[in-house]
Amino acid sequence: MAPATQQPTRLADRYGARRRRWPRWVPALIGVGVVLAGVGVAYLGYLRFGPQDINGQQVSYDAVNDSTMTIKFTVTRKDPSRAADCIVVAKSKDGDEAGRREVYIAPSSSGTVVVETPIRTSKPPAAGDVYGCSFDVPGYLTRT
Repeated sequence: MAPATQQPTRLADRYGARRRRWPRWVPALIGVGVVLAGVGVAYLGYLRFGPQDINGQQVSYDAVNDSTMTIKFTVTRKDPSRAADCIVVAKSKDGDEAGRREVYIAPSSSGTVVVETPIRTSKPPAAGDVYGCSFDVPGYLTRT
């Protein structure tokens, strides 16, 4: 054991100073890159999952009989002067899709419209939902 009067030897004195692997600006540059990548991911997430131009929301549904369900839903559009197409579905008790219908949403003066439509089903219906809405209206859809 070393005498108490002797100072403990520092590792740097014994083995030499540790060399720096990178210049000081490299970790800062990496940090800035990580922050910019995070901002980019957040922006892409906003574009993908942020406010939509059109949105359909189920209000209510009613099983009329074993082969028909009526679904009531709202369609909210940023540009109500454009026609839209919504797909609504009816599901059976086991969760299978029992019926599906495309609904033409005519242009209107209001940004939000309420639509009620029947859906014919292959099984007794248990629930109804709006699958999705789009401004891409197929040519075969009746515009009445």
